[in-house]
Amino acid sequence: MGDLLLVRHGETEWSVSGQHTSWTDLPLTAHGEEQAKSLAPLLSGRTFASALSSPLDRAIRTAELAGLSGVLPYDDLHEWDYGGYEGVTTVDIHRTRPDWYLWTDGVPPGPEGHPGESPAEVGARADRVLARVDAALPDGDVVLVAHAHFLRVLTARRLGLVPADGRLFQLATGTVSRLSTEHGRPVIAEWNTRP
Repeated sequence: MGDLLLVRHGETEWSVSGQHTSWTDLPLTAHGEEQAKSLAPLLSGRTFASALSSPLDRAIRTAELAGLSGVLPYDDLHEWDYGGYEGVTTVDIHRTRPDWYLWTDGVPPGPEGHPGESPAEVGARADRVLARVDAALPDGDVVLVAHAHFLRVLTARRLGLVPADGRLFQLATGTVSRLSTEHGRPVIAEWNTRP
């Protein structure tokens, strides 16, 4: 049985400013590209039974710069749809909704095609990804290249927690995390690893 490696894409302009970024497809900053390149030693020497990426350029570019090959884009790996909060910081949201918390409140609808997602909806996508992962893990390690909030929800679901418990797992840009098993049960083996 293989391990599940989670790669958060490198830094973007909005990850620095704290703006919620789901469908806005920002490029990596120069620092984000360096972060992605620095991940190569953590990923080299492994043979992956499956390598999947969010379809957004910042994730695909991170996979390329980290030296991953054969990575397939997979729509269910896209970031949480922030709806009407796309491009808005938590500080700005708190000016009108001081008690707002993404993990319990979700987001308001955004423009057409971006209705926003609740934690449960993101959790349902994570469960679909994990079903695909589970089919590949008997053949070796699996790597997913995606986004912070989505990967946090996926981690919660992997550990048997509710989607909103993703709030417990802070995830930095340009990092590798590893979910494994101990005595047949899922565990976090490494988190936020950088070279």
